[in-house]
Amino acid sequence: MKQIILMLISVFSVSAIFAQTEISGTVKDNAGVPIAGANVLIMGSAEGANSDFDGNFSFTSELEGEQILQISYVGYETRTQKIILSGTKIVLQITLKEGGNTLDEVVLTATSSTRSQKETPLSITSIGAKQLSQTNTSSQADILMSVPGITAEGGGGEVASNIFVRGLPSGGQYQFNPLQIDGMPVLATFGLNSSAHDVYFRNDLGIKSLEFVRGGSSILYGVGSVAGIINYTSVTGNSQPKNIIKTEVASNSRYKADFLTSGPLGGENSNTFYALSGFYRYDDGPIKTGLPTEGFQLRGNIKQVTKNGTITMSGQFIDDNVQFFLPYPLKGGSRDRPTGNDGETIYTLQTSAASDISYKTPNGIYQSSIEDGVATKGGYFLTNFKHNFADDLKLDAKLRYSRYQHQFNLFLDGSGVSGAKVVESQQEYLDARALTSGDFTLLNGQPLPANALVFENRILDRNRPLQELVADIKMTKIKNAHTITLGTFMSRSSAGDFNVVTNYLSEYNDNPDLVEVSGYSKNGVTNRGTSYSNKNISSNKIALFLTDEIKLDRWNLDVGVRYERASGDIEVEGSESYLVDNIGIANLDNVRWGNGSWTRGHVSATGFAFAAAALYKVNDNLSAYGNFSRGYFFPELRSVKFDGLGNPNAYDTEKINQFEAGVKYGQGKFSGTAAVYGVTLNDRRNVTFINAPGGGFIEEVDIQNTKTIGIETTWKYKFAENFALQGSLTYQDHEITKSDSNPDFEGNELGRQPKILGNLGLDFDNSTFDGSFVYNYTGKKFTNDSNSIELDAIGIANLNLGYTFLVAETGETLRLGAQVYNLFNSEGITEGSPRLNNSQTEEEYFVGRPILPTRVFLNATFNF
Repeated sequence: MKQIILMLISVFSVSAIFAQTEISGTVKDNAGVPIAGANVLIMGSAEGANSDFDGNFSFTSELEGEQILQISYVGYETRTQKIILSGTKIVLQITLKEGGNTLDEVVLTATSSTRSQKETPLSITSIGAKQLSQTNTSSQADILMSVPGITAEGGGGEVASNIFVRGLPSGGQYQFNPLQIDGMPVLATFGLNSSAHDVYFRNDLGIKSLEFVRGGSSILYGVGSVAGIINYTSVTGNSQPKNIIKTEVASNSRYKADFLTSGPLGGENSNTFYALSGFYRYDDGPIKTGLPTEGFQLRGNIKQVTKNGTITMSGQFIDDNVQFFLPYPLKGGSRDRPTGNDGETIYTLQTSAASDISYKTPNGIYQSSIEDGVATKGGYFLTNFKHNFADDLKLDAKLRYSRYQHQFNLFLDGSGVSGAKVVESQQEYLDARALTSGDFTLLNGQPLPANALVFENRILDRNRPLQELVADIKMTKIKNAHTITLGTFMSRSSAGDFNVVTNYLSEYNDNPDLVEVSGYSKNGVTNRGTSYSNKNISSNKIALFLTDEIKLDRWNLDVGVRYERASGDIEVEGSESYLVDNIGIANLDNVRWGNGSWTRGHVSATGFAFAAAALYKVNDNLSAYGNFSRGYFFPELRSVKFDGLGNPNAYDTEKINQFEAGVKYGQGKFSGTAAVYGVTLNDRRNVTFINAPGGGFIEEVDIQNTKTIGIETTWKYKFAENFALQGSLTYQDHEITKSDSNPDFEGNELGRQPKILGNLGLDFDNSTFDGSFVYNYTGKKFTNDSNSIELDAIGIANLNLGYTFLVAETGETLRLGAQVYNLFNSEGITEGSPRLNNSQTEEEYFVGRPILPTRVFLNATFNF
């Protein structure tokens, strides 16, 4: 009997030693709405879970005794709770409050596991749904200009924002930092036709968060990135129905309506959920051109929760067009907006009269599509499979097909005619074109005053259809302290790039009329088909990557490798001059057009990337981290040239090395980061479009090496209840270390990259009243690599105010809001003329792009 008793005691003792405790519960916000994706973790361990779409979580732990459970989610205060682990099941009801310490927010992008920013060895910025919905989203630049390390130029209007990251050379757009939706790139291959990522996507109320991960391991996952990834995550439905309607009006005749609806499909106990969002807008533009724009976007997803994962099908349809503003002639000395012939300030030289331009070609009558501006129609369909084979083995597979009809039509910044001034008197106009005489009249026959100035400009019509098939598959294995991910990324992309340049003459006024020159022009057109270009480009990519995220007691270690092969096929049509008319005007008797002959070539390249990062938790409030990566960038396929025998030139990867070291601190009301970073880029194929002597344009390629060293700080301080002061400051020292085209550029600063960037914001939110004031500063910068012209620093202030009140006892709310972009109507130049490049001068007129003037927005948001 004693032996049996001793054996039973032994068995129960062993059972107690290995006792497991089941921990489960629900995470909701203050309104009782479930929070999906909240991170629930036992502090000091790797044990925890993420809440599902109903806010539910469940996991088991072999730990014992008193432990601290941490619950966090982006945009909410992190909560901790003591629990006693004794083998008895624990059920919790967790409520999170909006706000919180930035460094406790959970990271979803460029990592295999969900971790707080404080535990991630990378620089990260995240913005929650509430802030995004209250921010003026006329363009991506409006949002991204407050993100540390980003120079965001939005003077072009609502699309094609120029985004520069941490001292890297670029023509703008999104060359080194792809724009992603739900972890998939809007474009898998940049440089098929140079259209920016944001022409295919607009923000709406269906976005729940934005993350920007800089450097480091962002090169490894998915599409891969040299400098970082901008990722938007969409709202998905849960068991709690949600509906939002937002209406907006703004100065210069803007009207917009947004909506979001989400919830369960098929009743309370359904495992199928939906979310649908979209907008309709009409806009005369931030600057009136007489060319109004309108359009809409619909996005949605249906999610099926299975026993071991989820299947989400999502899609988008967009049919939208906007106007795009390029630099125009300003006062040469002051760079102020000039005064026209009528004595009024010129805000734009774009004109609706150009929409009537048409002429004969070998293919029939050509009608300019300039009236459509930047027009995009089409969409994508995405399927995302997430399956848990076991608690420690998970699959995440995404497959997307995209198809768009796209035009990027724009007004250029002058005639491009060699020897001609940008703005001319009538006699100067005749002399520059070797004309002995000519009468200047408006198209209605009214004579142009003898002292009236004229401006010859070009319109560039570009037709750019695009289609893509993209797959991203990752398998993740969790083994003790390791989270190992093996993945592949594959894409097939093809695009057209059809370009026609036409010259026309106008008066020098705001939104001018066209001008006729007797014996030289016809209906204001001075040269038809100045430049013709037609290309078809396709790209194939396949990548393999392997990463390991190691979580130890105080150390978090990340390491990974990536191998990728890219190939491209380029078809270029030849062109020649055709005699298509017999009207007795030499420059109009001929038109430059395609001749049906094609030059074809195939290129390929391979790239290898390595990244390593480490973070050391000094204590619960302070972390020190560092990361290093060796990456690559595939040159733009549209930059590939052919030799005299029809062979494509060399196509090799551009090499990039990055490092970063810093600290992250967060305790109570204060959080902040400080880091030093460095970037070197070798064999960069720097592509610029410059004016050709006859008025068209050509692509110029310079092989460059560059390097940058910088420091960056961020902070957020909740100095009083409901008040927060936050900001960032970046200083970077950058230079060109090699230039094949012009060795004199070596030692110069990078064109269009400032040395100093910063922002400062004050926020207030007590759930009834909310307001924010943000000041964004961009330091001095040079317009080009020759450093011949320096642009002054720019400061833009934005104001946002709101009042929210209950409209029913069941919790429905209405928010009345007001926003002011460029509150003080600051003036500044974001860039000079890219097409004058290194030959730009400051004479009587300076070609530059001013920042947009003050614009006021009023909105109402109904949440029910």
